[in-house]
Amino acid sequence: MRSDYHKYPPIEPDIRQWPVYRLSQDRDHFIRQMRTSVFNQLTANQTKSVKALVDRALYMERSRIKDNPWKVDPPDERLFWSKVRKRMASAVEEDNHETEYDVLQEIIHRYAREIVGTFQINTFLFARRFLTFFFSRLLNTLKAGSLFGNRYQLHDQLNVVGEFEMVRSLMKKGTVIIVPTHSSNLDSILIGYMLDAILGLPSFSYGAGLNLYNTGYIAYFMNRLGAYRVDRRKKNLIYLETLKSFSRLSIERKVNSLFFPGGTRSRSGQIEPKLKIGLLSTAVEAQRSNFQKGQEDKIFIVPLNVSYHFVLEANSLIHQHLRQEGKEKYITSSRDDSYSIRKNIKFIWKLFRNTSQITFSFSRPMDVLGNLVDQDGVSYDQQQRPIHVREYFRLGEEITADLQRESQYSKHLAERIVQCLYADNVVLSSHFVAYLAFEILRNEHPGMDVFGIIQLPEEEYTFDWDSLVNGGRELQQALIHYRNQEKVRLSDILLQDIEVLLADGIKNIGIFHAEKPLYQDKKGKVRSQSFKLLYFYHNRLEGYQLEDKVQWNRLQLSIAD
Repeated sequence: MRSDYHKYPPIEPDIRQWPVYRLSQDRDHFIRQMRTSVFNQLTANQTKSVKALVDRALYMERSRIKDNPWKVDPPDERLFWSKVRKRMASAVEEDNHETEYDVLQEIIHRYAREIVGTFQINTFLFARRFLTFFFSRLLNTLKAGSLFGNRYQLHDQLNVVGEFEMVRSLMKKGTVIIVPTHSSNLDSILIGYMLDAILGLPSFSYGAGLNLYNTGYIAYFMNRLGAYRVDRRKKNLIYLETLKSFSRLSIERKVNSLFFPGGTRSRSGQIEPKLKIGLLSTAVEAQRSNFQKGQEDKIFIVPLNVSYHFVLEANSLIHQHLRQEGKEKYITSSRDDSYSIRKNIKFIWKLFRNTSQITFSFSRPMDVLGNLVDQDGVSYDQQQRPIHVREYFRLGEEITADLQRESQYSKHLAERIVQCLYADNVVLSSHFVAYLAFEILRNEHPGMDVFGIIQLPEEEYTFDWDSLVNGGRELQQALIHYRNQEKVRLSDILLQDIEVLLADGIKNIGIFHAEKPLYQDKKGKVRSQSFKLLYFYHNRLEGYQLEDKVQWNRLQLSIAD
């Protein structure tokens, strides 16, 4: 699937008009607005007293500080929570509920200041110039053999397909929320670069895990480029409500947002089959709130599927997945694939040197109810009839808040996003060969579960080439059939001769990793150095019910020489 885009001019050249910049300029007032909103939300809930809320947060935060401290944590954390403990003890002794309310507001304010980032124009312009120079020169060096040789375009490596022109159109008609798949810490920077440098879109507000701020240079830029901080260690209700409040209120202010609906990187390598409802529900609430204010601007949800031939952190991700799923069945160690600038530069170097494309596949935008929209933002039901979203928030003559109703809307929206992420996933040759090879391996050992298979001695097996070709033809035809039914998208190589497809997949899947999931040895035999990594890339095609599309029982492995 070739991209049919070109480099687009900016939708809004004046950065001072970007919603994310305007929010940053009004940061202090916005934080006060968040504090009021969260306080009212928490105190309106009579099922838990303020004391119970604060006590729970206090207990969880003191445990976090003791058991899981990070370099990025504020130096006064112990002191702050020690003061909270003393003030709450004094409030109980004096039966002073006003003090409890004051403490709650202070906690909310502290969380809000931690979450809300800033957007500085000079930093953004520098980052734009730097990334363009760095990526372009890197690509130029790798392809031309000289730092200042022939010109090659970075855009050749970033393959953009799908409904991106509709996204550009809708940016002028409402607020856009992009919800991508998530497999690498590089996702945010690459998506952000693509949206700015190729599609010409204003910057999006996006969530960044607080762990990424442990690196000084990364923290400097993220603090100034519209990122809001998410600390996944914090799971108390006060923090979660503050985070949701940021999302809802920023969307109400027409700030275009990007968040990963799976909540974190996919540890298994599979496209997320279930999504986190929390932040998605804020889009539904923001749409209802806008209607209550008499505003007709709509909020549009855009699923985005990001496909890599290989994932920088694959080894540690699949290790975490297997350890969580297998527990005592999975006993192994994993190399440290933690985030570092050096590892990411090395990854990008190998990515461009080997001409391995990254594919961004945009689904058709939808409204917050999961209905598809056209380029003018008009919503259509399943019978292709235009509908008015406002009417779905009405009770009698009034637009009203109904948490149970909006919860159902959010769940339905999540289901629709998952459907789109699967249907608009672009299958790469590496996904294809990994799925094929691991299924052959699995069917050679029908009595074993995954945990037994991945611990088989890789050096004892080779993949029979005829089995790969014969099984590959059946798998290829099944995927083409799915493509024709609009259940998946295929890269161009998936339509090539099967032996060309297999060779391309084996070449691409082995580019980065020290232990190659698949490779051809000097005798041309196909082997694996890591069944665990092979399983990770195999999982990209999980969920498509391809298990019954190939006659696996007639395909075989060979014993290695």
